[in-house]
Amino acid sequence: MALGAVWVFAELSQGRAATGALELLTKARSLGATAVEAVCFGPEAGDAVAELGRHGATTVHLSADAAFAELLLGGPAADTLAALATEHRPDLILFAATHAGRDVAGRLAAKLDVPVIANGLDIEAGDAITVTTAIFGATQVVRTEFGARRPALALFRPKSVPASEAPAGVAPRVVEVQAVIRECHRRARVLERSTEVTAGPRLEDAEVVVSGGRGLQGPGSFELLREVAELLHGAVGASRAVVDAGWVPYSLQVGQTGKTVKPTVYIACGISGAMQHTVGMRGAQTIVAINKDPQAPIFKLADLGIVGDALTVLRQLRDELRSRPG
Repeated sequence: MALGAVWVFAELSQGRAATGALELLTKARSLGATAVEAVCFGPEAGDAVAELGRHGATTVHLSADAAFAELLLGGPAADTLAALATEHRPDLILFAATHAGRDVAGRLAAKLDVPVIANGLDIEAGDAITVTTAIFGATQVVRTEFGARRPALALFRPKSVPASEAPAGVAPRVVEVQAVIRECHRRARVLERSTEVTAGPRLEDAEVVVSGGRGLQGPGSFELLREVAELLHGAVGASRAVVDAGWVPYSLQVGQTGKTVKPTVYIACGISGAMQHTVGMRGAQTIVAINKDPQAPIFKLADLGIVGDALTVLRQLRDELRSRPG
């Protein structure tokens, strides 16, 4: 079966194309589609066009309507995307599994009466479009084929594929889109946006991640974790348990309901290794586990395991790193 056009819903992040969109464009290029295109909504959408083109989008369907920033994105984006898809009939639309991506994809599936596959890790296009997902804490892999109804919709977990620029990226054709804004969606407006200011690399992009769990005994211990992460030029992560306990903000959570990371080194400190957590970090190249319980499940994943008190080991690691030049 020849695959027609593949679209990527390209969210914006601080005026740029979000990393998830660039990852999906990279994957879309490998599917043998007749065209790889992006759909981008928001006042700063024009600023993302060049980057989308470098990652393989030959066409960008764009609306810079201010409503996409002033209103909750899901309703207006799904309405506008439904009109576009009905007109142009792409075979496949890919979404990053963010809060906004899930919202838009779910609404669009209902509007077009087509299925959506969530939690994707990989996708193939042969005789059928097949999406690979993981279930039961990523212990089982499932391959699901789409039927004949189009467009097929699929949501993908972050870091499912590394983003890379196209070998021969060109300036994409820009198609101005008329936004579809229904009155019912104007009833809820965004009054304020705030961006958390952090030092060092973003958690999702860091080459080294130092994560803490309940074994750190209290929220004050995360200052020690931050010291170690800074010395390693890395970022701090956390398990769901400590986020739920209020020790650290949700933005640090790694796991199925948090962020997915694929660093070069992942150091799990006082984390037992529940499946909810490991599904978000098991793609790390090297996993180091520190836990006083030698039977902790995290040791089954670890390349290097240290049985001991996490705070004691972290202090020793901090002091050793401080003593080294540079």
